[in-house]
Amino acid sequence: MADLEFFFDPICPWAWITSRLTVEVAGQRDLSVEWRFISLRMVNEEKDYDREFPPGYVNAHGGGRRMLRIAAAAREHGGNDAVAATYTAFGDQLHTARRALEIREGDYRLIEDALAATGLPPSLVEAGEDEGYDVVLHEETEAALARTGKDVGTPIITFSPGADDEVSFFGPVIARIPRGEEALRIWDAFELLARTPGFAEIKRSARDRPAFG
Repeated sequence: MADLEFFFDPICPWAWITSRLTVEVAGQRDLSVEWRFISLRMVNEEKDYDREFPPGYVNAHGGGRRMLRIAAAAREHGGNDAVAATYTAFGDQLHTARRALEIREGDYRLIEDALAATGLPPSLVEAGEDEGYDVVLHEETEAALARTGKDVGTPIITFSPGADDEVSFFGPVIARIPRGEEALRIWDAFELLARTPGFAEIKRSARDRPAFG
């Protein structure tokens, strides 16, 4: 059993930053991470995108679902490590290289560029059109939301999955990627709050713009 489960949608810049914090801490603490799926397109499937979201979000969330389908196919091919590699490649193209606007405009060519960087079979890109993978996306999205409640997005992190002290929370949402000792301090504070009985939320609506360096 992994030490952590991390539920992600590749399109989310905030999840990407938190995922890099998670990778940083996992490397320093020798923690195992299982990468799982939460589709923002499925989370928001009952919403009116034209009325409730800025222009391009239906393409963005749909693009995230395409990438998650490919990640699901990558899992079948190479297990959890293949999912991690696929997520890293998608995030590097979307966020580090700042190509997310292409997805919002309905241009999905970066998906092939990302997949090429993983060393996985290029044919996996075809899974992006395969609705059969939506079964696992829906199952894992529902599993994540069952742990936290539905009024959240991505990422969702589960500490000690399957253990008696399992606990899950949305976040943390941060605007830059912490490194080194700072990453450990932030992580320990988040885990302490997550494991505090009765604790539900800490939040402010004002945010800095995400920085991916």
